[in-house]
Amino acid sequence: MSGRVAGKAALITGGAQGLGEAIAWMLAREGARVAVTDINAPGARAVADAINAAHPGQAFGYGHDVTDEVQWAEVVDRATADMGRLSVLVNNAGIGGDLRWLEDDSLDHWRKMQAINQESVMLGCKYAMPHLRAAAPASIINISSVAGLAAAPGMGAYNATKAAVWMYTKTIALEAAKHGWDVRCNSIHPVFIKTAILDPYVKMAGGDEAKAHERLMRGIPLRRIGEPDDVAYAALYLASDESKFITGSEIKIDGGLLAQ
Repeated sequence: MSGRVAGKAALITGGAQGLGEAIAWMLAREGARVAVTDINAPGARAVADAINAAHPGQAFGYGHDVTDEVQWAEVVDRATADMGRLSVLVNNAGIGGDLRWLEDDSLDHWRKMQAINQESVMLGCKYAMPHLRAAAPASIINISSVAGLAAAPGMGAYNATKAAVWMYTKTIALEAAKHGWDVRCNSIHPVFIKTAILDPYVKMAGGDEAKAHERLMRGIPLRRIGEPDDVAYAALYLASDESKFITGSEIKIDGGLLAQ
């Protein structure tokens, strides 16, 4: 099968919906085999089944709690066995949340955010790396956020996790290069994208999605909310060999927000 990532095999976390689902479809359309994982196991399998209906034999779906180290080891081994190799890891699983001022935040909330958004990235990189080295050239794509590059009040826990993913990405890129491994590692930093992560903003707007989106796009020079495929196209580029000389970098998908 021809395509920009023909012959690649990708594991995508948080793939039952939103950005993960869009990335899985994008990579499959361009020739990759994909392993879709999510804590919502039926959702992950449903996405894999839908992809297979259009591209037979290219997708696998697994239940996966990305905060569980044992499950990471098992899922990576299973995906590699099912697909025959593992050449792309997309650490996409994550959570957003409502605004929480410092004195209203809790340690449990902070730790949950860290475990899902940050520690899962470390676990993914750790357990996938041996398989990625064996299937090189390979690529790690970590989904961060513009919130990892620019702070906002009331988002302390989220800002901290996404900033950590940004810097950790650079560390892994340099480690792989130092060892001579052909495994690149880059991060993607979206702004507001039309996924479930915007639900709290819609709730604050009284359930009026159009009103919520209008408020969110006020600070975006392109004056619109992003689409999941805007992120998926960036992931496609980083997964492909077209980006073979790019590592330790970040791609901002923010409609010009951070250029101001």
